[in-house]
Amino acid sequence: MPLRRPAEILLVEDNPGDARLTFEALKSSGTSTNHIHHVNDGEQALRFLRKQPPYASVPTPDVVLLDLNLPRKNGREVLADVKADPALRSIPIAVLTTSSARDDINSCYALGANAYIVKPVEFDRFLDVVKSFELFWLQTVSLPRT
Repeated sequence: MPLRRPAEILLVEDNPGDARLTFEALKSSGTSTNHIHHVNDGEQALRFLRKQPPYASVPTPDVVLLDLNLPRKNGREVLADVKADPALRSIPIAVLTTSSARDDINSCYALGANAYIVKPVEFDRFLDVVKSFELFWLQTVSLPRT
């Protein structure tokens, strides 16, 4: 059953401009009641997901938007760690990246990504992609209970 409460979304993005653009797209899509949490690198993402300090009291995300090119621990490493962890593996992870390279797409799905989304460069198209993401992940599919 689709979520009946505001969704908890974890955005893992190191580029401040891309993070701001994603926040704006999520806010403008009409579902601004969702809670968007943001971390800047792969190590922070894993601490957040594992509720390690300083993230001990954060909610478990309903879905993660994960960039691939992150400092400290890249997106592929984060994806592999999450999908190898029985306590985390059911959290859907949508890779959101600028790379449309076939090797990146294949490797992310092989590591357990639930979706692979290429970031459009045009803002209007990016808005459409985010709206589609929200419609599918937050209003259509049944997500695991957290």
